Amino acid sequence: MAVGVAAHELSVPFRAGAGGYASFRIPAVVRAGDGTVLAFAEGRVGSQDDFGDIDVVLKRSTDGGRTWGPLQVVAENGDGTAGNPAPVILDSGRIVLLHVRNAADATEQKIRRGEVPAADGRRVWLQHSDDDGESWSAAREITKTVKKPGWRWYATTPGHGIQLRHGPHAGRTVVPANHSSAPAGSDTGAEGKYDGSHALLSDDGGETWRIGYTDSNPNGYINANETTAAELPDGRIYFNCRNDSPAPGTRADAYSGDGGATLEKPFRPQAGLTGPVVQGSVFHLGDPDVLLYSGPADPGFRALMTVRASRDRGVTWSPVHTVDGLPAAYSDLVRVDDECVGVLYETGDFSAYTTITFRRILVEELS
Repeated sequence: MAVGVAAHELSVPFRAGAGGYASFRIPAVVRAGDGTVLAFAEGRVGSQDDFGDIDVVLKRSTDGGRTWGPLQVVAENGDGTAGNPAPVILDSGRIVLLHVRNAADATEQKIRRGEVPAADGRRVWLQHSDDDGESWSAAREITKTVKKPGWRWYATTPGHGIQLRHGPHAGRTVVPANHSSAPAGSDTGAEGKYDGSHALLSDDGGETWRIGYTDSNPNGYINANETTAAELPDGRIYFNCRNDSPAPGTRADAYSGDGGATLEKPFRPQAGLTGPVVQGSVFHLGDPDVLLYSGPADPGFRALMTVRASRDRGVTWSPVHTVDGLPAAYSDLVRVDDECVGVLYETGDFSAYTTITFRRILVEELS
């Protein structure tokens, strides 16, 4: 029987209808240098929709995710969208946060079909905190260096980015992202085969950014979408992505041996991670050498949030912790302390989008 987790090890930093927001979505979580756990989300003012008046919001926990401080608005875009928070903790202690913005009425389908002017479409912004998330710099736009002119849809992660610790590229900051390309022939651009994945790289502590690998292949088989990354002990990066196309399974993965500049091979199916079409998160424990993945495990529905583990660095996977059988969708993983890993995930009794909940899980149960 799995090791139990006490009731106080589950908390709810975000609940639909609270704080002036109709719903909260797209969780991301990191642990600051002082141990504070930072839970980010999109605060959606009017509805659950992916467009409209949306802010990047934050709650901080100084007790390992058991309780949470007041809601902070980190980034906003007037009545438009600021979303897809992608935080990274640097060795310096600085927290770098990337996010995207677009006009309120710029839906994903309109953007993918090329019906939205560039100024109203998806743009990439950057800010930082030097006090463990208590305050944040003004945001500045970096779209020109991280988005190719032919790309339409664009999203950072969702989830956390990483700073490399091992090998010749130690110190580099890596944030996975995804995009859609302009269509060919009679296609509109809304087709899933135009999805692609890429990485954003910084070698100066998040000051300047460039595009690393790009995986864009409109073959209708594997078309990488929302992507997450973890550094392996040998310095390689493991990338895992959502795949909306009809490859075996709904996940695909790839490796980079040069700090995210290129992929060793294009994304290939990872049928060992059974689940619906949805975002997921990967995280390497460090010691022990165990790679974790969080995501719903029901094959047809967004439900059954489960943490799975790989002891061969992403080749094979097995379930190690099932949270419960409730509806569940997006998630992100963080190392809370020596004893626990945290998973921040969308869930609810009758809808996956009622709360964003935080669950502490014992490392011994996962490893």
